[in-house]
Amino acid sequence: MAKEKKLVEAITSMDVDFAQWYTDVVKKAELIDYTSVKGCMVIKPAGYAIWELIQKQLDERFKATGVENVYLPMFIPESLLQKEKDHVEGFAPEVAWVTHGGLNPLQERLCVRPTSETLFCDFYKNEIQSYRDLPKVYNQWCSVVRWEKETRPFLRSREFLWQEGHTAHATAEEAEERTVQMLNVYADFCEEVLAMPVIRGRKTDKEKFAGAEATYTIEALMHDGKALQSGTSHNFGDGFAKAFGIQYTDKDNTLKYVHQTSWGMTTRLIGAIIMVHGDDSGLKLPPKAAPVQVMIIPIRQQQEGVLEKADELKKCLTDGGFRVKVDDSDKSPGWKFSEQEMRGIPLRVEIGPKDIEAEKCVIVRRDTREKIECNLGDLAQKVGELLQQIQKDMYETAKAHVQAHTYEAHDYEEFKKTVEEKPGFIKAMWCGDQSCEDKIKEETSATSRCMPFEGNEPINNKCVCCGRPADHLVLWGKAY
Repeated sequence: MAKEKKLVEAITSMDVDFAQWYTDVVKKAELIDYTSVKGCMVIKPAGYAIWELIQKQLDERFKATGVENVYLPMFIPESLLQKEKDHVEGFAPEVAWVTHGGLNPLQERLCVRPTSETLFCDFYKNEIQSYRDLPKVYNQWCSVVRWEKETRPFLRSREFLWQEGHTAHATAEEAEERTVQMLNVYADFCEEVLAMPVIRGRKTDKEKFAGAEATYTIEALMHDGKALQSGTSHNFGDGFAKAFGIQYTDKDNTLKYVHQTSWGMTTRLIGAIIMVHGDDSGLKLPPKAAPVQVMIIPIRQQQEGVLEKADELKKCLTDGGFRVKVDDSDKSPGWKFSEQEMRGIPLRVEIGPKDIEAEKCVIVRRDTREKIECNLGDLAQKVGELLQQIQKDMYETAKAHVQAHTYEAHDYEEFKKTVEEKPGFIKAMWCGDQSCEDKIKEETSATSRCMPFEGNEPINNKCVCCGRPADHLVLWGKAY
């Protein structure tokens, strides 16, 4: 019993110290480990398995829209990076440089990719010659390096895993359509797979991607009331094409510049899952993102027939398409229960000698801890129903949290008071002047998260900061 209690106590309560709670969860659930490379992490099997599921399901959704996967080098010559002025200025503080090849100084520094726009542009200028070559709808799965000053596992690290889509189109309309399409792919994925509600919207010019004409974003709200940018899609227009000379011969035999997009999601989604759904016992994984959906825990497993029955149930559930494990370790059942909860496994099935005799088992939900008695013959059907219900309930719970922590502010005093006392999203009007945006950030630490596509009806006609006429409703909040 002492050991079982200690396992739970190892996690700091989120109400006491949310940041420490987060760190405890990623460590105790064995998602990551720290390394001798400052700011970089080892993603352990439990963490990487979540990323594999994210990657697999996102990749399927990408390909359904015509996306093809490619891979480009991780090094970018400095001269290539310098071709797009706004872009290089935006990334300059975070760039890591390679200056030597072995013992010899390089003639030109190489940047370790923070993102691959310039490489794709260099590739596209030779790949695209005619309107027949368009569109190009490519994506790559890779890692990138950004020399962050302050790091936190999954949320912000110097090297992280992601996908980056880079497309080229004949017209501005096609590029805009793809930009919005991919944002919707991201939003649907977060809501349907991660059970995480998101706000879709456009970034202000101050917050948009360096070199983009427009940046669209999905913003999620964490349990502590902070926002997390969870995916972005950028319309580059023809700015990069002009900088890199990406032209094609159109049907009328004239040369035209392509219009480009870029869009990305990263391993920070794992951090989002933790902070949206987790509790003081650890992780709480939505079934569609859970590497193990059902953990079978044999009770009194030393008795004859118990382990055999557990394995039989595992086969039945695995054949039914579920991801299942049996915990046949020599730990006590109580310890196994706590460990399963910490790792966020959606369902556990308890089976012991008395259950076998009665041809029943007990199913326990991770999200509500509800216990359900189930006939062994009905197990696969019941597990399917429960996993579906858990997925739905987790989304509804998270959605209710967002709704309960979204506020309105009509003037600056109300805005500052809300930021200070009520963590969450704040709806407020903005005049469009960046000086007001800068002032708000400097004085309150809140930033513009997006100008939402939905629920964007004006709450009044005055800028929350300066009081001048305003017709932009902006979602504000403190963010990771």
